[in-house]
Order: sequence, then C-alpha cells, then structure tokens
Amino acid sequence: MRLAAIDIGSNAARLLISEVTVTDNKPEFSKVNLIRVPLRLGFDVFDKKEISKEKIEMIVNTIKSYKYLLDAYQVKHIKAAATSAMRDAKNAEEIISLVYRETGIRVEVISGGDEASLIYENHIAENMDKDHAYLYIDVGGGSTELTFFADSKLIFKESFNIGTIRLLKDQVTEERWEKMKEFIKKESKPFGDKIVAIGSGGNINKIFSLSKRKDGKPLPIELLKDYYKEIGSFSVLDRIRLYKLREDRADVIIPALQIYINVMRWADAKEIYVPKIGLADGLIQHLYYGLVSAKSLI
Repeated sequence: MRLAAIDIGSNAARLLISEVTVTDNKPEFSKVNLIRVPLRLGFDVFDKKEISKEKIEMIVNTIKSYKYLLDAYQVKHIKAAATSAMRDAKNAEEIISLVYRETGIRVEVISGGDEASLIYENHIAENMDKDHAYLYIDVGGGSTELTFFADSKLIFKESFNIGTIRLLKDQVTEERWEKMKEFIKKESKPFGDKIVAIGSGGNINKIFSLSKRKDGKPLPIELLKDYYKEIGSFSVLDRIRLYKLREDRADVIIPALQIYINVMRWADAKEIYVPKIGLADGLIQHLYYGLVSAKSLI
C-alpha cells in the first residue's frame, strides 16, 4: 500500500510518499520519495498576517505538481496538513478552498497540539531504553512542538510560537522565551537527569549530517553549542559555500540551534537523538492507522 503526506510548513512544503508493508501484523514504512519546496510562507505571514498573491500562486503550483506525482505513483490515500504560518494567516480558508478546487486535495490547518501529537505518532521513544524519559523537540519556521514520553506513556504535548523565521524577524519576545523555559523546567523537574531529547526537523537533520555520526548515535548538547558558535560566525553566503547549505537552510539553521540548545538546557537533556522523522512521517502513520481502523469497523 502506498500512502502520502503533504506538510505545508512556515519554511517549506514537503511531499512524502511511503510504501507500507505488513509483517506479523506490524506495519513497516519505507520512504519512496520526498520532495521539498521552499515556499517560506512565514516571511509573509509573520509580518503582514496574510499570504501574498505571489505565494498563493506558488502554493497552488506546488500542490498541483505534487498531485501529478501522486497520480504517477498511483497513491490513493493522502493526508495534507498546514501548520504555524497557515494558522496565523487571515486568508488561510480562501487558500485552502482554492487548493481544493484546483487539485482536489483537501488541506487541514492543524493546531500546535495536533502537530505535537502527530510527530509523536512516530513512536520512536517506545523502542528506546525504558530507563530514560524522552523529549521530542520539533523546530519549525513558526513554532516549536514539544512532546514528552516517560514510563511508557505520554506525559505532555505543548506548542510554542517560537520558530526559526519568527526569530529571524525578531518577533519572539523575552516573555515568550520565559514562558517556554518555565514550562519545561516545571514539567521536566521530576525526571532529574534521566531526560534524553529526540530531534526532528530539517535543521537538526543537517547538523547530524555535518557531524558524520553513525545513525542511531546521539549528538551531545556541547556539540550543538560548538556548531552554533562555528556556523554562526559566518555570513549566510559563507554558510552556503562552506557547509553546502541551501539558501533557505543557511539563514534558519542558527535560530534552530538556539531553540534546540535552550530546550535541552532547560530540560537538563545532555544528548539528542536524530531519527530523521517529522510531521510528514507522523501524518502517514496517522493515515495508515485510520484506514486500518475504518476497515476493522466494516
């Protein structure tokens, strides 16, 4: 069975197509294709509270191209979600209606809480050491989603409007940082030094790639701090040249590191695992289990 997910974020739109195979009643999800288009909606929305005509045309053209790919791959089931930028855009409903008319794909604007839940759908922590507590950190352009898993259960999920594009545009107040800090410290305190982070998002994936660590090995927070100082000492143009970064990655990677480091410090997490999962993966798993549940009710 082939399933697909579209994640329309504040920095980019992603299409993930996955093949699902079931062995001993356990599904396995294999990536068939992943396409990313840097729409950068947050640069419109976080300033003007709406998405410009130029960006609307880019969204429609992107989803149209995704639709052609979905047809080529013969994908019958798809889930599409939009996050922080579309949550804040005054003209979101108009855009969603236009996308549906032009492509037949229905996009759902999801809340920050739903976004955190969908990232948790990947169930990475459930396969890890039970002696630790795990804090999922998903950093996007408009928001950061935190999901905390301990003692084989979900402890909390929370979304904060602190994202890479908001930081670039100097739109994150000290009060907002303080609110996140107080929340993390309060919720994580009972677990002492047992907390390990799990990072998702393109920026932490890039840092992991630069580190040349083997898959499954965590990154220490001290290494993130080193990269923050090193990469941050260069201009955006130099980052593109020296680290082989795309332009739309080179400007957001430093604010992303700032968020990961702060969250880890406040939770007293010394290491972060980077399993290369994100919202699109969670959407596909959510879609799969929804289809299985629907079939079982027939």
